[in-house]
Amino acid sequence: MPTEILMPALSPTMEEGTLAKWLVKEGDTVTSGDLLAEIETDKATMEFEAVDEGVIGKILVAEGTEGVKVNAPIAVLLAEGESADDIGAAPAPAAAAAPEAQAESEAAAAPAAAPAPAAPVKAGERVFASPLARRIAADKGLDLTQIAGTGPHGRIVKADVEGATAAPKPAAAAAPAAAAAPQPAAAPALATGPSADAVARMYEGRDFEEVKLDGMRKTIAGRLTEAKQSIPHFYLRRDIKLDALMKFRADLNRQLEGRGVKLSVNDFIIKACALALQSVPDANAVWAGDRILKLKPSDVAVAVAIDGGLFTPVLKDAEMKSLSALSAEMKDLAARARDRKLAPHEYQGGSFAISNLGMFGIDNFDAVINPPHGAILAVGAGVKKPVVGKDGELAVATVMSVTLSVDHRVIDGALGAELLKAIVENIENPMVMLA
Repeated sequence: MPTEILMPALSPTMEEGTLAKWLVKEGDTVTSGDLLAEIETDKATMEFEAVDEGVIGKILVAEGTEGVKVNAPIAVLLAEGESADDIGAAPAPAAAAAPEAQAESEAAAAPAAAPAPAAPVKAGERVFASPLARRIAADKGLDLTQIAGTGPHGRIVKADVEGATAAPKPAAAAAPAAAAAPQPAAAPALATGPSADAVARMYEGRDFEEVKLDGMRKTIAGRLTEAKQSIPHFYLRRDIKLDALMKFRADLNRQLEGRGVKLSVNDFIIKACALALQSVPDANAVWAGDRILKLKPSDVAVAVAIDGGLFTPVLKDAEMKSLSALSAEMKDLAARARDRKLAPHEYQGGSFAISNLGMFGIDNFDAVINPPHGAILAVGAGVKKPVVGKDGELAVATVMSVTLSVDHRVIDGALGAELLKAIVENIENPMVMLA
């Protein structure tokens, strides 16, 4: 019996996606592991692999189709011995009308001695039934999950439903449609404030372009709204002198030039934060609803801007890695983030994040915490400023302003100050980070 290929859930939060590109065509033979399609989720474009072998009998969803729900059929796979003529026997929606001729073919195909009927379908399993059987069942008010199929592979056919009588629906099934599953997290953000039509009416007569929200922008809107509404932020600010780091970085880069490695200031910041989380382990934590999870490794996320949004790829075990290893990994993650080629495990998790807008000339800013992280460090540009030295004399130094946004449910004020102090000390004494 032909098998439906279903829209996969490529991340834990994926509810729908865009079928960006088919990598096979009807008639192609595929085996387990072959690439079938590119699926665009709210965060990335990922390749979808076959899990069974067979022939692509029919493509049900065209390239570029948006909003395809997870577990919706997108193609039909034919097994050995099956042909495109068998596709009409594949599972179909109850609304699909089958020609009366199919009743005759079912009767003709039924064996003289029918095999023992299969057991009724368990909750959550798919129901295999012919289109005609589904239509008869709908007319008679039958619950197909309570009927044992006698057709091939336990498929429900006409004879199975003709003699059956309707049974009362379970109480759960009788619940009103209004009690359906809750809306995804992004929905509240999109519903906040005036309606879309009301806003558009405010700008009647003005020249504007309407930009449709893609999955990524919807997700960002939902998560940031959730973060600002539900996380009690507080902010800690410090100025950091960069002169020692800049000199140390220049010396290291001269020595690493032959290896094709060039360290950035951001690489040092990542390392400084990773080591600080080890020095202040109580701050290496995330909010888990009814508890706090304290992490042992320093998994540091770094915001990467891309067209239409951003990613926060996670550098796992950052405290254990050298500056050159962190630099190479960050460059790779950032490049694949911009191409939307990151896998979910590469941008999910972490306990702490860094958002650096210094390269855009921003002196300082406050970043929004990325739940469930306990904190995020906003990094501004390093600029020349007058400073008062330890001897009281006025001097010029390169100073970088940072702001630590903290979730007060996870980290209290004194603990946050201790974490920021450790970050500052690491950056201002970069040689310590190599010890």
